[in-house]
Amino acid sequence: MSILTQTGGVTCCQMRAETLMATRYIPLFLQHSPTPRIQSFATLAGLEAAVRGVLISVMPLTMYDALRDAATVSQVYFLVGLASLCWGLLVPWLTRYIPRRWMYTLGCCLYLLAMALAWIGPPLLMPVALLSMVLATATCFVCFNAYVLDYVARADLGRTQSLQMFYAAAPWAIGPMTGVWLRGLWAPLPFVVAALFALLLLTTFWVLRLGNGKQIQRARGPAINPLAYLGRFLRQPRLIAGWMFAVVRSCGWWVYIVYLPIFCIEAGLGDKVGGFALSVSNATLFLTPVLLRLVYRHSVRRVVRGAMAWCMVLFCAAAALSALPWLTVACLMLASVGLIMLDTAGGLPFMMSVKPSERVEMAAVYSSFRDVSGILTPGVAWSVLLVAPIAAVFLASGLGFVAAFVVAGRLHPRLGVARPSRGGA
Repeated sequence: MSILTQTGGVTCCQMRAETLMATRYIPLFLQHSPTPRIQSFATLAGLEAAVRGVLISVMPLTMYDALRDAATVSQVYFLVGLASLCWGLLVPWLTRYIPRRWMYTLGCCLYLLAMALAWIGPPLLMPVALLSMVLATATCFVCFNAYVLDYVARADLGRTQSLQMFYAAAPWAIGPMTGVWLRGLWAPLPFVVAALFALLLLTTFWVLRLGNGKQIQRARGPAINPLAYLGRFLRQPRLIAGWMFAVVRSCGWWVYIVYLPIFCIEAGLGDKVGGFALSVSNATLFLTPVLLRLVYRHSVRRVVRGAMAWCMVLFCAAAALSALPWLTVACLMLASVGLIMLDTAGGLPFMMSVKPSERVEMAAVYSSFRDVSGILTPGVAWSVLLVAPIAAVFLASGLGFVAAFVVAGRLHPRLGVARPSRGGA
């Protein structure tokens, strides 16, 4: 008996030693812990930012080269946005039959499919590559937000959001300019680099072992259809306001990312100015911890309204100064500071109001802001470009911030302000 015990102990020690040796050489950021940490989600956010950051300035240029018309580019983005919206609303329903970890994996695979189509396919397949990339973003975003709502306490959501943006700062700052530079060396090269980051994202996700998230026990009854939870969403004004802020902010980014590079080409500034401007603007993401302190000091309402007013003025000024292209670029770069402030604080009213039993469904509703802005922005731009130059798109975006500014005034004045503990003196 003692011999068996000793042998078993030796075997256990050997297994433990082998496990330690096997994990010793895994990079620190790939190692997982049984309970996901805030840093784990920030790592995933940073890697996905690397995938998208490399291509964010390349895709509009590639689409413009393939179609040679800004209005046609807007039409393609509009149709892709419609498809992405339908897909994003279906993801929660699909997760009832497909485990969430496999849905996230599917999103990463859609990224890889988009890179392959853009790399080896003819120019006419670029709209299909764009569709695959947008569906990948929607899938990963819904699953990612559901994981965050599962594992992060409500009081830590602001810090989580800030840390995610901080981790994503370098990819968003370096990626756009790097992508345009790589495109100048060899047209498919940005897609190859983005595919490598997508593989790294998929590997990291599986190493972190997030699984399928926490399962919330529901009352017995038939499964809801993908649109049934929209009624509950529409009955909660704070959720609607938070979603609207995300839509308006995303529309501003759409104009900045898609139409600023096209404006630069048509104004004779070249195809690299847009990528450079986006990289410089995204470097502001390193300041998100400071911006978050402003939120806690001055309340979500004051910060969001201030950012909306800032964007409203500068987008309109960019349109008014379109005869001086460099001033237009400067105005939009300054406006991007307000967009980043909205990235930091604009989603907090929504995230702080979600019920635990509705995490996946409301994550899908919230993620639809990307698709709605992907429909609304090119749809409005398509209409505007039929009768006006591209600078009028900047004006339309500036006017969109007016409505958001008014709605932001109805937020609770103390939303997001740190409250004293009840157990304090």
